[in-house]
Amino acid sequence: MRSVVGTDDLLLVTLDTLRFDVAEDLAAAGRIPHLARRLPGGRWERRHAPGSFTWASHQAIFAGFLPTPAAPGPHPRLFAARFAGSETTADGTFVYDTPDLVSGLAGAGYRTVCIGGVGFFNRQGPLGTVLPGMFQESHWEPEFGVASPTSFESQVARAEEVVAALPADQRLFLFVNVSALHQPNWFHLPGAAREAGDSRETHAAALEYVDRHIGRLFAAASSRRRCFAIVCSDHGTAYGDDGYTGHRLGHEVVWTVPYAQFFLPGPDGSEGAR
Repeated sequence: MRSVVGTDDLLLVTLDTLRFDVAEDLAAAGRIPHLARRLPGGRWERRHAPGSFTWASHQAIFAGFLPTPAAPGPHPRLFAARFAGSETTADGTFVYDTPDLVSGLAGAGYRTVCIGGVGFFNRQGPLGTVLPGMFQESHWEPEFGVASPTSFESQVARAEEVVAALPADQRLFLFVNVSALHQPNWFHLPGAAREAGDSRETHAAALEYVDRHIGRLFAAASSRRRCFAIVCSDHGTAYGDDGYTGHRLGHEVVWTVPYAQFFLPGPDGSEGAR
């Protein structure tokens, strides 16, 4: 990342609440073609979330602790605050001298922009200001939230506006918290009814909905230069698994998340390497 930061634009997308098993199944079945064509080898990487719900996980992610590979480590990190004795800071790690990655990238000349989704980004109360407050610029509208059946396409439209308004030479760190996977998601499955509630099937339909629009986000993020992208979940969620429902709990389906990192080629077609 030391050769990427300062050269490329950066995109971080958290598919809030996305389960690994659902993401893996849909990629294998060809149901998320736009995402799958970007996944290294066409497959998600299995990782462990740094937290069991949005607040905890994003606090860790913004401190440089991305989901950890689900295998014995230590695993070198892409980003890390400078501190003595770190066992996961490697030669290629982008090291910053600020409390969090967002301000570290701002110090490296990036315009930092948040397009929020779930309630922790809605600025409707003191708690909802903390995470978006890390960024130089943040956006949230009710149309971006969990109750909107068109949340992701609305978020993508805002991202397109943000990118179009930037000076050509301004590097960008764009963060998008995608709310569509989060409960309620029943309305993404054709024929589903509110009374039946959410399920793995409606969760999967929500991911298919996101896939239909994510190509526009990738195109916007790489419209000015090559872009390094990270797409991952912050945590999973339970739909009756072993009697559990929801998240902020210690079940395997909550802690195991999909992860991918890749380059999006810029207008000149430069691809880069993973």
